[in-house]
Amino acid sequence: MTTDSPTLDKPVAPAQPALRQVTDLPGPRGLPLLGNLLQLDPPRMHQQLEQWCKEFGPFFKVKVGRSHLLIVADHQAVAAMLRDRPDGFKRTTRLEQIGSEMGLKPGVFGANDDEWRRQRRMVMAGFDPAHVRGYFPSLQGVADRLVRRWQAAARAGSAIDLQADLMRYTVDTIAGLAFGAEVNTLESDGDVIQQHLDKIFPALLKRMVSPLPTWRLFPTAADRQLARGMQAVNEAVDGFVAQARRRMEADPTLRTHPRNLLEAMIAAADEPGSGISDLQVSGNVMTMLLAGEDTTANTIAWMIDLLWRHPEALARATEEVRRVLGEATRPSFEQVGQLDFVEACAHETMRLRPVAPILSVQAKKDVVVGDIRVPRGTVVVNLMRRDGVNEAHVQNAATFAPERWLSDAGPGAMAGSARRTSMPFGAGPRICPGRYLALLEIKMAMAVLLGRFDIASIDTPDGGPARELLAFTMMPVGLRMRLRERAS
Repeated sequence: MTTDSPTLDKPVAPAQPALRQVTDLPGPRGLPLLGNLLQLDPPRMHQQLEQWCKEFGPFFKVKVGRSHLLIVADHQAVAAMLRDRPDGFKRTTRLEQIGSEMGLKPGVFGANDDEWRRQRRMVMAGFDPAHVRGYFPSLQGVADRLVRRWQAAARAGSAIDLQADLMRYTVDTIAGLAFGAEVNTLESDGDVIQQHLDKIFPALLKRMVSPLPTWRLFPTAADRQLARGMQAVNEAVDGFVAQARRRMEADPTLRTHPRNLLEAMIAAADEPGSGISDLQVSGNVMTMLLAGEDTTANTIAWMIDLLWRHPEALARATEEVRRVLGEATRPSFEQVGQLDFVEACAHETMRLRPVAPILSVQAKKDVVVGDIRVPRGTVVVNLMRRDGVNEAHVQNAATFAPERWLSDAGPGAMAGSARRTSMPFGAGPRICPGRYLALLEIKMAMAVLLGRFDIASIDTPDGGPARELLAFTMMPVGLRMRLRERAS
């Protein structure tokens, strides 16, 4: 046997690229010690980060004091992190600390680990579609009040502060559907709960990015007003829970057939071994008031503005509403469910104007994001809009085109890409439990608006597109709407 025959080389695996470190990433130049802290402007921070993304790419760093934040805009990396909750990533420690200091009770939004799992089961017990359908008569009542408020404005020729009215609509809706409480802010201009809720999210964001805790050392009049507002809201929330418990004691059948979300949560919390107290129940009442008010109201406001600026889409949505509703003055559950184009408008609005354009998480262990080694404790700021409005991922990305979300849109609409890149309710195990209810509220508001009125005008302070203001959620600034009652 000869020894000079050729040998077979073993296949060589391709070399894996070296992992990058967060500290090695590009990013905006900052100041010694402070880093980029003084450059961040909270009301427009999402736009700053999106602009830096154009300069530095989908993975870059921002230095805040001694810490480096990882900014991620790649939708695949974002989705992977959101799916890796609660095991790999959690809500940030700073959010938990600032929220607790402000007086926000623990709810499913800010909870982590086993506490989150227990609360999630309780919350989901009341958010299934069957329960939500049972709450629908309460939503109809709130929509009737919205119609009366807008009829009065139309008859007086008055401009409507669109976002403020929609905040009232969503507060009344959540109070009625979720808590069985009659909170009528639509027909009251007094000192209402909504006026306190409006201050919580902006203060939360401002304190989270503040370089110094000035509110602890030198509280301003606004800080003291916030504290009084938090106390008032917490007292109202505790009242909702106490009222629900009294109803359930008087009528034990409510434990098996709850009439609202709060009754369903209490029934789930009272199950043996639930590990849930009334403190967590109250925390989730607060969570739903805050999340249900800001996010849904702002989405409806953005949607009305976009429809006004796209007359063909407005005409199609109006035709659908009036055809489906016919002579009905009060939309039924079945009719609202048939508003497919209106729902497509909602999804397209959330792609272009997501009310949560930033979603921050914190690594619970050493992980890899993309090709970046992320040490335990690192805060990752996810930019939720970037790929959804990127022509590389979505055709005609800058265009308001609701038809892309319809099942018959065809391959040219790239509906699949829009769905993959747009994550307005988050993704993974912590996806928003109230998304079904939010879409129901949005479609009901649009049904009564387009079914009962013609939009005469939508105006902004400078006459241009509504300015984006980040106050934890992203809201339009200064939208004023004038209506005409629909001719019978």
